[in-house]
Amino acid sequence: MILFRRSLCIGLIAPASAFFTSRSLSLTAFDKRTSSAAIFPSSIKDGKKSQPMRMIGNMLDLFGGGEPKLIDPEKALPGRSQKMPNIDGLKHYILGNDIKEVPEGYKVAVFANGCFWGSEKGIWRLPQGIHSTSIGYCGGFSPNPTYEEACSGKTGHTEGVRVVYNPEKISFVDILRWFWEAHDPCSGMGQGNDRGSQYRSGFYYFDDEQKQLIEASKNAYENQLGKTITTEVASADDYEQYGGIWFYAEKYHQQYLAKPDSRPYCSAQPQGVSVPPFEDWAPEGLKEKHAPTLPEAFWDKHAPRRGCSVVNASNEPIAPGAW
Repeated sequence: MILFRRSLCIGLIAPASAFFTSRSLSLTAFDKRTSSAAIFPSSIKDGKKSQPMRMIGNMLDLFGGGEPKLIDPEKALPGRSQKMPNIDGLKHYILGNDIKEVPEGYKVAVFANGCFWGSEKGIWRLPQGIHSTSIGYCGGFSPNPTYEEACSGKTGHTEGVRVVYNPEKISFVDILRWFWEAHDPCSGMGQGNDRGSQYRSGFYYFDDEQKQLIEASKNAYENQLGKTITTEVASADDYEQYGGIWFYAEKYHQQYLAKPDSRPYCSAQPQGVSVPPFEDWAPEGLKEKHAPTLPEAFWDKHAPRRGCSVVNASNEPIAPGAW
């Protein structure tokens, strides 16, 4: 039996030597000292520390087989009001911009398509218009989760990427195309070897135009793939009752693959199938406003390849015209 990255979550109940994967090893190799377990106390419910037992339950679910399920909101961990430390003022490791700021006229996109390390890198490498990317937890029910909590499956979050972009320089459609082509959107609760609701595919919209574009591209790509897409599509507003759609992950996760001693882990499963031309599926009234800015020549050379090739690509953004 293969033990997936969730092994990191059960470190409290088993020796590290007993359970490890390439990702859990890379985390400990990078920076044990910044583990969120050391930053936040375990969640407390009914006067007892419940986190270790929940992790045991999650391990038993894994051993029991079957498709993981999304936890019911009322059964999710309680979360906390304290925000993730060391994020305010943090500069993007490659792009140099504050990862939280949204300059006037810029837009935000939030999505999830498997392990957030590779998902983030693919976007920050786009040649124009990306102000910042960041890693976090989205689409869940527990405010301000830690990594250990999110990967237990008990918060309902999925590993996500937040993109701040300039719509005058890059189209939302380009970001959307990279999202679809960089993973297998038909894989249910997981991606590759990473199984669990925390690895499910999702895209969360902030306005009606984003919604129309996500849904139209989903239908078009589903027809192209010839199988059912399981990507979760929902309004960011739906999660306000749970504290919001987005919570930043720990500092050590941010731009992880660009940092010294990081390990090139990625389990995403690009299908090697292109999204159909935008003009074939563009929603009425949005064709001109959201026309792609990246030419087909860019995709011919730099589109995601089978095997999650992004982990071995340069950390620097692709130079404009380098196609």
